Amino acid sequence: MRDLSADAKLMSLNTATLGPKRSLKDAVEGCLRHGIGGISPWRDKIAEAGLDEAARMIKRAGLSVTGVCRGGMFPAADAEGRRCALEDNRRAVDEAAALDSSCLVFVVGGLPPGSKDLKDARAQVEDGLAATLEYARPAGVRLAIEPLHPMYAADRACVNTLGQALDICDRLGQGIGVAVDVYHVWWDPDLDRQIARAGRDGRLYAYHLCDWMVPTTDLLLDRGMMGDGVIDLPAIRRTMEAAGYDGFCEVEIFSANRWWPKTIDEILGAMVARGKTCI
Repeated sequence: MRDLSADAKLMSLNTATLGPKRSLKDAVEGCLRHGIGGISPWRDKIAEAGLDEAARMIKRAGLSVTGVCRGGMFPAADAEGRRCALEDNRRAVDEAAALDSSCLVFVVGGLPPGSKDLKDARAQVEDGLAATLEYARPAGVRLAIEPLHPMYAADRACVNTLGQALDICDRLGQGIGVAVDVYHVWWDPDLDRQIARAGRDGRLYAYHLCDWMVPTTDLLLDRGMMGDGVIDLPAIRRTMEAAGYDGFCEVEIFSANRWWPKTIDEILGAMVARGKTCI
């Protein structure tokens, strides 16, 4: 495995790690103070700053954009809803292109309101990804499907395993891959094989880190800092790098009670320290 103990240049900050009240400017300045080499902004933070200013700010700081969060949320109850989703995803592609992002991360969406038809939701997701990919290819933007833990199948993402995401990638062709978020995939008994499969096809676009707390008090907002939970992070990174992944290690922690109340420097200091010792 790569030696990450010397500095934080191969670490990336997903802006969600700082909580909803911190700005993109806060995140960029924090990365500079702590020697973090990459950033992955959420679209609401890009909108707050303004796209042009966000691009200038990140470029001036010399940060690599490891992903833009997020596209997706394709399934809808009617044709108008599906049309609006596609328009929003095209805007997301434009934002990722303007930021020269490594990829645009997709949380694909779950069941439309009132629906119990999971097969139809998954079909809508694939249709939406295909249409967005057609728009993204000429812009040079790669799409990264992020499979989410099955607990989110109804409301956030009906693509729930790496294998399922890669099957979609195989059908859609070039320009689409996966974002491997340990929070969502660590439990999968087929994880090693699917990471190797993704690596063979050059589809490992992003790698997201946090930890799974026991007990977990909130399934969305109680992620742990690396080393505080039960995920074997070095084992997963070993598998990722053996499969050819040589990109950034992006930290994405939703933690309403444990981490968001802390100062930016407390969060980033812990992130950098754990990145050198726990991943």
